[in-house]
Order: sequence, then C-alpha cells, then structure tokens
Amino acid sequence: MTTLDMSTTKPPSKAKSRFTLKTEAERFALVVAWLLLIVIFGFLMPESFLSWRSFSTLFGSQAILVVLTLAIILPLTSGDFDLSGASTLTMSCMLIAVLNVKLGWPIVPVILVALASGIVIGAANALFVLFFRIHSLIVTLGIGTFVNGLILWVSNSQTISGISMGLVEWVIINRFLGIPLAFFYAMILAAIIWYALEYTIPGRKLLFVGRGREVSRLNGINVDRVRATSFVLSGLISAFAGVLYAGMTGSADPLSGLNLLLPAFAAAFLGATTISPGRFNAFGAVISVYFLVTGITGLTMLGADAYVQNLFYGGALVIAVSLSQLVRNRQPQDFS
Repeated sequence: MTTLDMSTTKPPSKAKSRFTLKTEAERFALVVAWLLLIVIFGFLMPESFLSWRSFSTLFGSQAILVVLTLAIILPLTSGDFDLSGASTLTMSCMLIAVLNVKLGWPIVPVILVALASGIVIGAANALFVLFFRIHSLIVTLGIGTFVNGLILWVSNSQTISGISMGLVEWVIINRFLGIPLAFFYAMILAAIIWYALEYTIPGRKLLFVGRGREVSRLNGINVDRVRATSFVLSGLISAFAGVLYAGMTGSADPLSGLNLLLPAFAAAFLGATTISPGRFNAFGAVISVYFLVTGITGLTMLGADAYVQNLFYGGALVIAVSLSQLVRNRQPQDFS
C-alpha cells in the first residue's frame, strides 16, 4: 500500500458520529439562509417575487456566473488564483462576435475557436506560474489585463451585435420547465466537477495538492502537472461561460463581462463554507451564486439604489473569505 493509499483510508472517527447534527447544520446553513431570503422577500413582494417567471429568469440569467465560478474553483482547489477568468470569458464572447458577425463564419467552428482561446489563456497562465515560479495572483492579473487590451483591439472598443440566432436559441430561447437551457448546462457542468473531485483519481490529486504541495510531491504526485491542468481547465470553462454569454445577449461588449469577476470569487469562497465545509466544491458554489443573486434581486425589487450591489458583493467576498478560512483551519480533512 502506498503512502497516498494509506492517507486516504482512515478509520471512522468517533468524534464525527458524535457531532453529526452540528456537522449537518454547518453543511446546510447557507441553504437555510437562502430559503429564509426567499421567504422574507416573498412575504414583502408575494406577487412579483414568488412568481415562477421571476425564478426561471433568475436561474437562467445567472447561469453564466455559475459557470465562471465553477471555472475559478479549480485553481483555487489546487491553491492558485485565476484572476483572468472574466477576461477569458469576455475574449471568448468577443471572438464569437467578430468571427460570426464580422467575418461570417458558421457558428459551430466559431464556438470551437472561442473554447480554444480559453485553453491558450489557461496554458499561458500555467507557463508563467510554473516555469518562471511567479505567484498566480500576479500572473493571472497580468494575463487578464493583456487579454483586456486584445479585446479592445479586436473589437475597436465597440459592442458587436447580431450573433447567430442558432446560438441564442440553444442558450436562452429554448427552455425546459420554463427555464432557459443555459441553467441546465451549468448544472451538468457542476455535476461533472463534483463527480471528478469526489470519485476520480485526478480530482483527488487536485484536492491533495491544494492541501499540501510538498506532501503531495513526496507521495509521487506530479504537482506541476496537476496545477497546470487546473489552469487549462479553468480557461476552457471560462471560455464556455463566454459562449453562454454570447448566446444570452446575442452580442459582445468589450467590458461588461469583466464585472463578473468579483461576484464569482465571492460565490467561490462562500461556497467553501457549505455542502463540503473547508473545501471549494461545485454545488456549494452553485448555491452561493443563487444566494447572493437572490439577495441582490430582492433588494433591487424593493427599490434599493445601484450601489447596493457593490456593497453586497464586496461585503460578501470579505465575509466569505473570512468564514472559509475559519472553517478550513478547523475542519478535519477527509479525502476518503
């Protein structure tokens, strides 16, 4: 039995069974808080807020933010940051607009090019972080800023509209149970990431690397390869979010997608306090996105000023990082 095998097969802990109720309450506290928000806003605005149309719009319109959050939790799981995710999203969206609208390319090859751009950006992040040993915060911030410049260049700093209706139909127009298909794409992606992290060897390696790179290296894990893969996958998924963004709006704005970075990080860290406390996880991220968006939507419907959104997301990020750090430091890690 290898060292890695031994570390993943722990005997059941008596303390665990003793505090099951407390553990379960911690796991689902955010879910309860989300339901309380719905009850409160539903009580204040029963006709407008509690309508199925309101919820279907909320679920569909925020699918892009869910996908971007899922993208950035992969590097976060391995102990890295990807601040270029929103820029990758915007570049993917802009490439679709330029190639499809300006150059007349069919939508399918355009989508493939857009996804490939995410892989290239993710690989560039991995190269500079791992080969030159530069902190991921600096590299991804620089790469993201560079990509922003490219976006302004290829778009001539203008919004491009008229993206193929074929994409728009399969993102926002076609619906299931009244909810745009974009929501279901996001849920499928979340399920894939959840399964990968919980039940596959590469996913387990990613979790181990995030907990201790030197220990992982001593256990025979190729740490650099795992980290590089997380960056590339983050770029690919961010580019997929850009494809959804293009289909959602039918256009590409050179700046609007950049506003999603802060909410995505707030949701990622808040998600680390629920479902699997102390660990970045897919369904925790999904719940966090909709918890935050429900709060923003409810306050907006009550007539709150626009600055409330920045206050809500900024405050949520600080509180979420603090809570996730507290939970992470005291939560016993079980990778079995």
